[in-house]
Amino acid sequence: MLQYRFTWETFRRDPFVDIVFTSVFLFLAFNSYSIYRDVHQDTSPQIVPHVNPTPWEDSRSRKPGKRQTLSINAVDYPFRWIPAGSFMMGSPKDEHGHYKEDLHRVNISRGFWALETEVTQEMWNSVMGANNNPSHFKDSKRLPVENVSKYECLQYIERLNALGFCPEGFIFALPTEAQWEYACRAGTTTPFSFGDSLNGDKANCDGRLLPYGTTEEGTYLKKTTEVGSYPPNPWGLYDMHGNVEELVSDWYDAYPENEVTDPISGHEGMAEMRRGGGWTSIAESCRSAYRNYSYYCLGGFRLVLVSSTRQSSPEP
Repeated sequence: MLQYRFTWETFRRDPFVDIVFTSVFLFLAFNSYSIYRDVHQDTSPQIVPHVNPTPWEDSRSRKPGKRQTLSINAVDYPFRWIPAGSFMMGSPKDEHGHYKEDLHRVNISRGFWALETEVTQEMWNSVMGANNNPSHFKDSKRLPVENVSKYECLQYIERLNALGFCPEGFIFALPTEAQWEYACRAGTTTPFSFGDSLNGDKANCDGRLLPYGTTEEGTYLKKTTEVGSYPPNPWGLYDMHGNVEELVSDWYDAYPENEVTDPISGHEGMAEMRRGGGWTSIAESCRSAYRNYSYYCLGGFRLVLVSSTRQSSPEP
């Protein structure tokens, strides 16, 4: 009876063994690459630059609140024109809730476009990808994106500018605190752009707890609402009060005592700023003048289109 003597040499030379080892190696290599790809690949939509910036008419023909719409990645971005002008920023000392909001005159030297609504989840997902949506409430694409850091806002804006859809002479940005309050007030001087009182009837906030300017308790929805669910301010902007707190570009600092033009407060490393209040806020915190600041802010945001040229050049 013949006996087969197994040795490493016969094993190494066996062609069947070569096939098995090669197959196992290729299988492991392919699966390792697949795992790496799934973990590290960018799931956000591909940026395809738009080569023809949208021409919008000269600023001299624009009225406050004029509406223009950009279509970006098949999503509409409606903007309202905010004209140059001056206003009293802050609140009177006798306004209920006044805290570090000393009145001072601010000049906005150049007009800009403000997004009609807070950035929606549809807008966010079309640029950053649905897998990168940090929002807690995701029932509708018309809900505002929330739970976003300032760094993530700036990432979104950087990608948006790279798409090339900006009207000629403009770039996307976060509003400064002064631009935000100027647009929010829209020429009004009352605590809210719609008047002196709020209990959840005209903005999404906690209207049960400490209603403002009224003794009547209102509603508390306990969630964000679709943008545009409440009446707009006089310049056509929705949800400047309540729904989600909106991040601004500058940092917390004490207000100046004198008149200023195009202020940018604070510097990087100081507390970050949010304005407008949100769905969990009491009515007092939704006032036009209210300033909320902390060293790490999460919230929503609103885009502006500002001049891409120097302040001294003619307005686009």
